[in-house]
Amino acid sequence: MDDLLFRVTTPLGLTIVAARRYWELVIVEKHPVLRGCEADVRIALEDPDQVRRSRKDPSVLLFYRGESPRWLCAVTKVSGSQGFLITAYPTDAIKIGELEWPRLH
Repeated sequence: MDDLLFRVTTPLGLTIVAARRYWELVIVEKHPVLRGCEADVRIALEDPDQVRRSRKDPSVLLFYRGESPRWLCAVTKVSGSQGFLITAYPTDAIKIGELEWPRLH
């Protein structure tokens, strides 16, 4: 796929892809502060500090990496064991949602 920016595997065993064309939309129109941060987004997906399920859409997972007061959130849409990057953004708060990672025993 020519348009593939990256493909990663998350700790949940999900394969997440990011399209180059869509990433351009993210960094130009949505969150220009993330220009040049593709590697940080990859790391957030591959080695997150927390993963939360969206309260509004159970097929959306939010991958957080960093520490208070600044986190990077990579938002994905998943179906089965695959998904794609919807967006990413810096944030100072982790959204409320079911904790998917790390799993507490």
